[in-house]
Amino acid sequence: MRAAETTTTRTGRRRAVPWAVLGLWIAVIALVGPFAAKLADVQHDKVTDYLPASADSTRAAKIEDRLPGGETTEMVLVYHRDGGLSAADRKTAAGQVAEITRQHELIGGAPEGILSEDGTTLMYPVASNEPGANEAQRDKLVDDVREVARDEGGLSVDVGGTGALATDSGAVYDSLGGPLLYTTVAVVAVLLILIYRSPVLWLVPLVVAGIADYMSMGVAYGLNQIFGTTVSGQSSGVMTILVFGAGTDYALLLVSRYREELRRFERPYEAMVAALRGCGPAVLASSGTVAAGLLCLLAADLNSSRGMGPLGTVGVLCALVAMMTLLPAILVIVGRRVFWPLVPVFGSTPKQRRSLFSAMGSSAGRRPLTVLASGAVLLGALALGSLGLPGPLKQEDSFVTKPEAVVAMETVAKSYPGQGSQPIDVITPQGRADETLATVRGTPGVGSAEKGRTGDGWTEISVFAKSAPQSAGETATIKSLRDELKGSYVGGDSAQQIDLEVTNARDTKIVVPLVLVSVMLILIGLLRSLVAPLLLVVAVVAVWGASLGIGGLVFEPLLGLKGTDPGLGLLSFVFLVALGVDYGIFLMHRMREESLAGAEPTAAALTALRTTGGVIASAGLVLAATFAVLTNMGLVQLVQLGFVIAVGVLLDTFLVRTYLVTSASVALRRKVWWPGVLSREPDPAERTAPIERLDRAI
Repeated sequence: MRAAETTTTRTGRRRAVPWAVLGLWIAVIALVGPFAAKLADVQHDKVTDYLPASADSTRAAKIEDRLPGGETTEMVLVYHRDGGLSAADRKTAAGQVAEITRQHELIGGAPEGILSEDGTTLMYPVASNEPGANEAQRDKLVDDVREVARDEGGLSVDVGGTGALATDSGAVYDSLGGPLLYTTVAVVAVLLILIYRSPVLWLVPLVVAGIADYMSMGVAYGLNQIFGTTVSGQSSGVMTILVFGAGTDYALLLVSRYREELRRFERPYEAMVAALRGCGPAVLASSGTVAAGLLCLLAADLNSSRGMGPLGTVGVLCALVAMMTLLPAILVIVGRRVFWPLVPVFGSTPKQRRSLFSAMGSSAGRRPLTVLASGAVLLGALALGSLGLPGPLKQEDSFVTKPEAVVAMETVAKSYPGQGSQPIDVITPQGRADETLATVRGTPGVGSAEKGRTGDGWTEISVFAKSAPQSAGETATIKSLRDELKGSYVGGDSAQQIDLEVTNARDTKIVVPLVLVSVMLILIGLLRSLVAPLLLVVAVVAVWGASLGIGGLVFEPLLGLKGTDPGLGLLSFVFLVALGVDYGIFLMHRMREESLAGAEPTAAALTALRTTGGVIASAGLVLAATFAVLTNMGLVQLVQLGFVIAVGVLLDTFLVRTYLVTSASVALRRKVWWPGVLSREPDPAERTAPIERLDRAI
């Protein structure tokens, strides 16, 4: 009687646990919800949100914000007619500029027009302090100016300048949120339907991923309020990608293992407990490597990179918590019927089919050294393509579709070849303003310079170089100014691009070793070996090089991208190493399980590939597809990042993980586990008791 009561009580508790977890999650979402909705309010895409923290251009931008009137919105009205401007065109331009002057308070009053030597273009520099540092008011000012300055009678009118470019950039970032989320959800949904072949099952991990994304938004808002973490359109978009990509990967691994256990256990609760015990360590280690890799970005000096670290980590950890708690609870509550029509029956055995991965494993097992050498040569050859990557990305080339500000910039560069069209901002101590101005005017490459606002102990000097923006001549001028002006700061758009390149190079030297060390330590702790972790790290680094090489073959020749984002190398390295090691963990962890159970090295490697190959392939396809969504966005830096990571994940999934790591493991045999216990030949007595040895190891 007591045994029956105990069994009944235990069964009741097991039934209550999933419902308790579900109730806890409902409470968490109710608590986090109000904060998640506020994330958009703290998202900013100002220049200082992306610039290096310690660079001249960042300090100059922050001081400019404190000057009287706040941040200046600078624009350039560009009037152009291919055949030459007529008197009527000039009258139209003057009338529009006069109307803008009446509507808004411009610095220096009505601007003077500057006619190009060929008579085709008339340029009016316009600046205002009306909006200050308020982005919404700045955008309204630019929109108001564009409403007045419109094409008329074949006369083309474009509004450019730093203020207009900031507005156009902000519009692109604002457009990322909705389309990025909807496209990601649609892509993941289609892939899950194809993978699960069930009308219901695909919806469960997708809904859980959506809840995890909502939770990550609330946590990200909290980090911003407590620690001042930078939240930009780029970092929040990548956070969403990671939640759905990594979260779906964890779900695929868990559901696959759960399906196996349902054939061994009658009750779904017991099957889920066994599934969590089986794949939990691999999933925890997987998320740990991604989080550790992303947190290494905190050592970066570039604001955009440093801010992406915490937000990406939040996304991965929220996905982990949701997929390891909420997903199991829902699956247990729903029961076996969630797998309909392919329901795993208790006591049944799955149909034995010769899978693609069995065939791939067999080929790798027969000639491991040949396969390994061929793969290494292929990856090396692909990596050579990185030599063809286009040069640094210029500001005007950073949009997939050119906005109006870029069109204006290109027109000015063509019509005024010997004159800079955007200012170099020099911020100097107020007491040395006249001395600094004289030094600036005497610097080679400077066309003109005038004092601007003064306040808070600083004076602003607007400098125009003789060379075109972001040309070699202007770059030399900026470097000369920085050499000559000690104690002053040189900023502006072109100076910012220089600082971005320099800082990315510095960050790469610091962050890359940190990522490699942190990932290695986690792998050593999980696999209890030195050789296996080193093998996985070398493999993902090779994948990164090959992916950049493919980018070099595609970006300019096929996609027409005229530059490479300075941060592409670092960010793609962090993501590919952290995410790529995931699949290595899934494979090697299962290989270790098989070895602990007494399997010979070759059999352990091939069994691990056969049992995890389908899951890894599915997970790789989902993760690659989610990052590929970025290639449909309007910014070249996101297109390039999404392309390289998607290609890298596919290479890692279908070449490196299936062929090269398996071949290396077969070739190394027990040495792959050196210096751990598994690297030694087992005693004859232990050969007869593999299960006992597995239990002791666990």
